[in-house]
Amino acid sequence: MGSSLRRQDYTEAARRALKDALWHNSINMAELFGFPKEAMIIEVEIAVQDPEAVDCEALKSVFPYGQISVTAVQGGLDVPRPVGLPTVIANAAISVSFDMEKATEASA
Repeated sequence: MGSSLRRQDYTEAARRALKDALWHNSINMAELFGFPKEAMIIEVEIAVQDPEAVDCEALKSVFPYGQISVTAVQGGLDVPRPVGLPTVIANAAISVSFDMEKATEASA
């Protein structure tokens, strides 16, 4: 989860959600399966109230490696404030996988 407290910046809320997810989880699957980190297929789904306001391309820079795809969908929460823009809350889901068939074919 990430938020934009005062600017209603959906991309920044999403970026904070991604950084929070990465900070709390280690993605070390590449080493476990003997793949290079660049082979990771990372699929990201960002949920916010205004998916069109998210710069999905800019969010790819959060990840240091891998094949990244980012999609914004309806969700999250906009919390009204008495004065000013609402607080934006974004939720992020990250899925990591590998093309296992490709690796098996290459080693045969």
